[in-house]
Amino acid sequence: MTELSKPQVETALSEYIDPYLQKDLVSANVVKDIQIDGGNVTVNLKFGFPTKGYNEAISKQLNLKIAALDGVKDVTIQIDNQIVSHAAQKGVSPIKGVKNIIAIASGKGGVGKSTTAVNLALALSAEGATVGILDADIYGPSQPRMLGLSKQQPESSDGTSLEPVVNYDIQSMSIGYLVEEDNPMIWRGPMVTQALEQLLKDTLWREIDYLVIDLPPGTGDTQLTLAQKIPVSGAVIITTPQDIALLDARKGLKMFEKVNVPVLGVVENMSIHICSKCGHEEPIFGQGGGLRMAEETKVDFLGSLPLDISIRKNADDGNPTVVADPDGRIAQIYHEIARRVSAKLSLQAKDYSTKFPTIKVVNN
Repeated sequence: MTELSKPQVETALSEYIDPYLQKDLVSANVVKDIQIDGGNVTVNLKFGFPTKGYNEAISKQLNLKIAALDGVKDVTIQIDNQIVSHAAQKGVSPIKGVKNIIAIASGKGGVGKSTTAVNLALALSAEGATVGILDADIYGPSQPRMLGLSKQQPESSDGTSLEPVVNYDIQSMSIGYLVEEDNPMIWRGPMVTQALEQLLKDTLWREIDYLVIDLPPGTGDTQLTLAQKIPVSGAVIITTPQDIALLDARKGLKMFEKVNVPVLGVVENMSIHICSKCGHEEPIFGQGGGLRMAEETKVDFLGSLPLDISIRKNADDGNPTVVADPDGRIAQIYHEIARRVSAKLSLQAKDYSTKFPTIKVVNN
């Protein structure tokens, strides 16, 4: 009988194409070690994105492939995760306590961007990452209510910095914590951009893997400040299938391309309405627009979400779908999108700026 070898195991592993990395685990450098002891095989994997909800499924798939090799008696799959900082725009300083910033954007309002942002953040957290969310919509902050924190105020230990407000294991900050909920922010552009910078940089974020930024709609002052002064690792574009939303979403996508922020993909929200009474499905906003946009602009299509009353109700109640119904189909779609976003980001260039020593010249 031929003795079992590491190349045989590597070949078996290379036959599995990861659905989120979209490549095999060997070429993706996920396989870190293979140990063979007689007929016992142990494989150590290390993913660059959180995979808690995916570990069991991938372990079963790899176990089947390796167990099919001659001489294999037992297979052990060990999975670790290491989320690192990824490169952002050149010349922009990193934010203390934050590894990666993901901007959630849309060309127009009313497409469910904020709801998608909070559920995406919660899904990343449930997958095993440390997550924060910054509500960058100064005029219409919604994250405090969606996180069930509309009555909360951030604490400050030194009178200048702010402690993030926490719920559902998500660190959050919003202008909504600092003003009354029905108090309008009647500010000009420079005041808005300064407030955004202060909310981001004066918050004492605690070792965050992903900071999700919920942007206001459009391509105005807030988006420009984000591109020029804030290190963004990637952006996600939210749209609905109708033509007018897609037209504005394209503008948002092109804006990020012009300022050298990678677009991680497109999410189509409200893709289909399912009647809660009879179950009839109807694409009331059109069909397939988000997918066509992704194909035409050569970015990834991250997934589509239905127009479902529970998503709206859960968000309004401060109990978003991912935590309100974690095993439901809609929550699983958010998890799928979260894995695709974080996996796509894990393939980008890493940020080594903090690894280099600082050189100071002193004249004696």
